[in-house]
Amino acid sequence: MNRRLARRRESLLARRLIAWYEANARDLPWRRKRTPYRIWLSEMMLQQTQVNTVIPYFERFVARFPSVKTLADAPLQDVLRLWEGLGYYARARNLHRAAQKVSRALGGRFPKTVEGLLALPGVGRYSAGAIASLAFGADVSALDGNVIRVLCRLFAVERDPRKPETREALRSLAESLLPQGQAGEFNEGMMELGATVCIPRAPRCDRCPLASLCQARRRGIQQRLPVKTVRKITPHYDVAAAVIRRNGLILIAQRPLEGMLGGLWEFPGGKREADESLEACLKREIREELGLAIDVSGRLTTVKHAYTHFRITLYAFECRVRSGRPQAVGVRDFKWIRLTDSDRYAFAATDRRIIEKLRESE
Repeated sequence: MNRRLARRRESLLARRLIAWYEANARDLPWRRKRTPYRIWLSEMMLQQTQVNTVIPYFERFVARFPSVKTLADAPLQDVLRLWEGLGYYARARNLHRAAQKVSRALGGRFPKTVEGLLALPGVGRYSAGAIASLAFGADVSALDGNVIRVLCRLFAVERDPRKPETREALRSLAESLLPQGQAGEFNEGMMELGATVCIPRAPRCDRCPLASLCQARRRGIQQRLPVKTVRKITPHYDVAAAVIRRNGLILIAQRPLEGMLGGLWEFPGGKREADESLEACLKREIREELGLAIDVSGRLTTVKHAYTHFRITLYAFECRVRSGRPQAVGVRDFKWIRLTDSDRYAFAATDRRIIEKLRESE
């Protein structure tokens, strides 16, 4: 195909896609009132999270924090508490840090370029392209999982998109398709097409505005694209947690800010080591985290939970202090709280399950 025909085909693709998007776009809260703040907030929440899950969180966030300044001025614990249950908590910490940078160092204005946006905590190459094009009309691509899938099928790309060289080739391809001055509409159309029509399994080709241009469909290989590498076996860990009581109060600990679930509160404990009983694990962890010697009694509840790269079974035990006073040795902080006050603190989903069990037994 010569270059002139290729450009005509690319132009036809963009026109069809944008027309389809304008007629079929879902009614999402961040699309009703487009501001850089709301677009940035939605993109941070949508990272590795489904739209239907994000909607109620987004609506609660903009009600509680209607501007980047109100978000920047809020305590981190308030942000984490409102984020609770959405997962990937580093996003919430980065959200807060980025809001503070925009509010205090940038005069409340978001950067308009990809390079400027990449300097904000938590903003990666895809998010920067999405925000720059959607909020500021920049002619840049936005390459998320949905867009990658659409491109791999449209152009029958039979290489693994997880490999850096394939990802860069797809980025260049996406850039070549952008209609000048309409990158935002094009990017959002590609995302919408991947989310609602060109879905991972059983793509709805009969509803696709680009079906006649799709090379994978023409060859009958759309079901097996994009190419996927064989997934490794998901590891599983046993974890023990202590419910330590004293005079009607329960001891909770705050995780260090950096690392998984950073800044959240929890019932102290940790991962069982090889050839270690759950009780021995719990005694060791409480000694290492809080400097306490404890006695472990009955098991309170068992919680199974899956994270992105591993699964856990959490065993919660009733415990009491045998000796010592709590110290923040391996944790950021600790508190003795009443169970009725637990809603003031941000907990991971597994610890919320323990709280539910405690409330049932009251």
